[in-house]
Amino acid sequence: MNARDPTRSGGLSPSRQLSGARGRTAVYVNRRPGSRRSLIILLVLLTTFSASAEPVIIGSKKFTESYVLAEIAKRSLENAGTNVEHRQGMGGTIILWEALRGGGIDVYPEYTGTIAEEMLKQPRASIAQIRNALSAQGIAMTDDLGFNNTYALVMRRDRSEQLGLKTISDLRAHRELKFGLTHEFLERRDGWRPLSERYQLAPSEVLGIDHALGYAALAKGEIDVKDAYSTDAKIGDYGLVTLIDDLHFFPQYKAVFLYRKALSPQAAHALNELSNSIDEARMIHLNSEAERTKNYAAAAQQFFGTTDGAITTPFVSETFRNKLLRWVTRHLELAGISLLLAIIVGLPLGIIASRGGAIGHVILGITGVIQTIPSLALLALLVPLPFFGISARTAIVALFLYGLLPIVRNTATGLQDIPRPLRDQNERRHQHWDCYARRLNRRGRIRRTNH
Repeated sequence: MNARDPTRSGGLSPSRQLSGARGRTAVYVNRRPGSRRSLIILLVLLTTFSASAEPVIIGSKKFTESYVLAEIAKRSLENAGTNVEHRQGMGGTIILWEALRGGGIDVYPEYTGTIAEEMLKQPRASIAQIRNALSAQGIAMTDDLGFNNTYALVMRRDRSEQLGLKTISDLRAHRELKFGLTHEFLERRDGWRPLSERYQLAPSEVLGIDHALGYAALAKGEIDVKDAYSTDAKIGDYGLVTLIDDLHFFPQYKAVFLYRKALSPQAAHALNELSNSIDEARMIHLNSEAERTKNYAAAAQQFFGTTDGAITTPFVSETFRNKLLRWVTRHLELAGISLLLAIIVGLPLGIIASRGGAIGHVILGITGVIQTIPSLALLALLVPLPFFGISARTAIVALFLYGLLPIVRNTATGLQDIPRPLRDQNERRHQHWDCYARRLNRRGRIRRTNH
């Protein structure tokens, strides 16, 4: 037994043990840098894999040309070896811009006039000024794609010829004309309000209407004038005429891609390769093809040529019935969840508000202020927040906030409208039951004490 104990059989002395220990420790320490290098390489590989697995998100607005341009960007990025996802028709300018700034999307097609007027609030800004302002917010911009898609006012050709209208200024003498304008154009800084002031237009009726529905209304004679995009294929399809912007009100709307500066160099290069590659005639043709087939990916494929067969999945158009059922179901889900939350929160707040006082006035005041916030502004406030972004949560919270006021106010009003004698009688009844319950509790305690 002692022979196996080196300290007891003339083996290694304590100093030698320490030396041996140090030697072993030295060997261990010498191995650690290699382990660290291996760990670093592993982390780099995992990070690269996860980064490559996350797709680049491309957003688009709710009109044909935006869909087509987004599909062109998607195809270009895929050709560069990038995993891409296209989220179609996310909304208007404010939604897409806030989603890009907040990281909800990585790329989307935009127009220089919109960037300067609506997003940066710098009318008539130069391209260099636009780039600098965007760069300060972590956003980059490609050179223009080669065409100008400015705003225009359009009419049916027979109607314009009947009234002798050729320019926007000619509309001034015909107040009886009905204007059907998109909701975004009605609110834009370079839209209806400054346009009507510049041209001194005061039509008898101005309606807000969806972009696509506006063409049908124009064809049926339900409206006389509509806002449009100069490269919109429907102008030719519906036989419309574009009124000349004789006062040169509309700025240049050169098509570009906005993308986050955090995008990989390969992806950024692929987007910039699309600069000066599409003229107006070609864009109108692609828009027309997309309108005809409702297949935006196929229209984008025509831009690259149709012989490579990159898009192999056949396009199956969703029927109107299925589309209607899908959207109605989705609407009911969002509205139902938000309504349930509004009831759960609104009823207690309404009961508290019915008692009056400072707290009641504060509750009614806050819910009333929320009700006055425009829907687009509320979405613009919610989208950049980390928890929300472009998601169902954002829609549910927005609908919940809008649903609070009627529930709180009606609950408070209903309770306050109860006749005073009835409320007093109810309060006395509650007091009576409270006293009765206290007596029962006292008797129960006395019995337990006696036992």
